Amino acid sequence: MEASVTEISDNVYRISTFNPDFGIQFNQFLIRDDEPFLMHTGMRSMFQSALDGVGTVIDPKTLRWIGFSHFESDECGALNDWLSLAPLAQAVCSFVGAMVNVNDFAIRPARALADNEVLNTGSHHLQFLATPHVPHGWDAGLFYDQTSKTLLCSDLFFQPGDPAPLAGMEILKDVKTAIQEGANGPLANDVPFTPYTRATLQRLADLNPEVLAIMHGSSFKGDGDKALLELDAILNEMLGNDS
Repeated sequence: MEASVTEISDNVYRISTFNPDFGIQFNQFLIRDDEPFLMHTGMRSMFQSALDGVGTVIDPKTLRWIGFSHFESDECGALNDWLSLAPLAQAVCSFVGAMVNVNDFAIRPARALADNEVLNTGSHHLQFLATPHVPHGWDAGLFYDQTSKTLLCSDLFFQPGDPAPLAGMEILKDVKTAIQEGANGPLANDVPFTPYTRATLQRLADLNPEVLAIMHGSSFKGDGDKALLELDAILNEMLGNDS
């Protein structure tokens, strides 16, 4: 497996590996800056592919920050591999994530971020958003790069297959199909629909992102607020009760 690398926004790079065993892409996102930031580590078994991709943009040993949404293999399974490689690297995640999982799992303690706290990496300013159970898990959180107007949105907008690096509103068709099929298959209830889901998606839409950095599938470029509100409508139709 080899990673493909695409600059999806100014100094924001999508590092994508298609895994035929799963039939989906696993995407990391690297922000090249004074203190480079990587969103998602990938699984341990795919570490070399992600490493090779990062190495086309920066010296991987200079990596400073490693972010992810929630504690799951593709989000942070290779965290210790990255921490061992990059001596100054540190995980950044929610307080719940650090307390419940990461500080026991990682070889160095994580930096826990408060809701709306901004992590400055140089010219980029990353706003941390605590988003419990969106997309998964009590510990979930997302990052919004205020500089490039890029929302690093983890498993939201999941699309199967090996699509193009960037797309527009057309991804919503595949997203809806994936949610429909998932609801009747082994991944049923992988995205919980709680009383907080719609408010969280509205909060994300209010950021007016121009790029959505999606972990599985094409990244999105365009009116991110419209895409997020359409996702809200799809989830409410499939899983909610319009309340």
